[in-house]
Amino acid sequence: GPRVRFGPSPTGFLHLGGLRTALYNYIFAKKHQGTFILRVEDTDQNRVVPGAAEGIEDMLDWAGIPPDESPRRGGSFGPYQQSRRLDLYQSASAELLERGAAYRCFCTPQRLNLLKKEALRSQQTPRYDNRCRHLTPTEVAQKLSQGLDWVVRFRLEKGVEPFQDLVCGWTKHEVAEVEGDPVILKGDGFPTYHLANVVDDHHMGISHVLRGTEWLTSTSKHLLLYRAFGWDPPQFGHLPLLLNKYGGKLSKRQGDIFLEHFARDGYLPEALLDIITNCGSGFPANQMGRTLEELISQFEIDRISTHSALLDLEKLPEFNRIHLTRHIENDGLRQKLIKELQLLVEQVYGDQQVDQEVLEKDYVERVLLLRKGHISFLKNLVSSDYSYLWVRPSVSREQLQTVSGEVDEIGKLVLGLMTRQAAVLTIEELNKDLRSLHQQTKETKYSNVMQLLRLALSGQQHGPSVAEMMVTLGPKEVCGRIHKALSS
Repeated sequence: GPRVRFGPSPTGFLHLGGLRTALYNYIFAKKHQGTFILRVEDTDQNRVVPGAAEGIEDMLDWAGIPPDESPRRGGSFGPYQQSRRLDLYQSASAELLERGAAYRCFCTPQRLNLLKKEALRSQQTPRYDNRCRHLTPTEVAQKLSQGLDWVVRFRLEKGVEPFQDLVCGWTKHEVAEVEGDPVILKGDGFPTYHLANVVDDHHMGISHVLRGTEWLTSTSKHLLLYRAFGWDPPQFGHLPLLLNKYGGKLSKRQGDIFLEHFARDGYLPEALLDIITNCGSGFPANQMGRTLEELISQFEIDRISTHSALLDLEKLPEFNRIHLTRHIENDGLRQKLIKELQLLVEQVYGDQQVDQEVLEKDYVERVLLLRKGHISFLKNLVSSDYSYLWVRPSVSREQLQTVSGEVDEIGKLVLGLMTRQAAVLTIEELNKDLRSLHQQTKETKYSNVMQLLRLALSGQQHGPSVAEMMVTLGPKEVCGRIHKALSS
């Protein structure tokens, strides 16, 4: 099967754009019984953030798209961190020097800076002028004997061949005409991206490179490197940019595109995978609520469009509601939610008089099943709107009497109804019973009867239907709360 890789730089948290690239690689690998590799590209040592590489792998695990080979899991093509593969890049660059496909450049940072300033002054794109390309072997030997610093540059040849991109079709960029020869090995012995990604993709047996469209114009340069080594290149597919709904860059400023942020806010990973593929094409139709299995089975690489993918994050809660509903309906996934909700209740209401019974599995499960489809996040259920589920309200007689003078009569009718009710309460049955119960009151309107019961049971003016509240709380608790309200 194919071998694909996701190669993030460990410079910070994994964000939605990175997740999307990883996800397309994962889906492609799983669709074709292939291997998904995580390779940490940490050759720019100044920008490496301690712990970032571990964080990225943690988030791939959280998202449900773990790599098959990685720094943590190992594999037979390691090490999976570029900073631990320096010998490989150095010998690769020595090979190119020997073949004359690369050369040593002795230009100082000051000279390169001047070139840059000159270009900008005359409104040109800065590029290296290839000066050291023309040094004779004698001149090179002389500079080396003087102990001058040097880097290795790759000779860009004219006449690149077009390649067929899996997304963009036939493409080529005459790199030699627009840029100077690129550095492939820096003075500190670390490679640049161009050398490292070509050498690693070759040695790791990568068959398909699926990466962001920002690398499209560099691909012709990478293909020249493959040719210089005499290696067969992988197939390339460049994914469209992920932009906000106005077509601008996703903002990292508020940190609101980092996965940690979504995980902390109670989003399900499935909701994120769903929304970033929903706008990114590659699938037959735009539908919400796709699972990872469905994404894998429906994916076709030639369905990926070239225009940018616009992401509307305001729709994310709705995606989460759909996936949360699916989790609640699934027996196995629901057990996990029950445990999470029990923990949330203890965190939020632990210091109030919580009756241990509200933490019982059956009760918590009943709450979930009845509120299914009404909530977008599990944490909604511990908001103040739902406090009556976990803590008994304190409501006085006076409050109830402002709603209706027939407090005692209504209370007795409901208590009678609860003792008559069979053990199994259903919302439909209860609604009928409450209608007929209203017939037995003298002057209170039906809506006021409901308002009164809602107040006695929850201490609130709004919320789920009274019948649903009664089913959730159960006959014993309903009677207890009404007794308490009548006698206060």
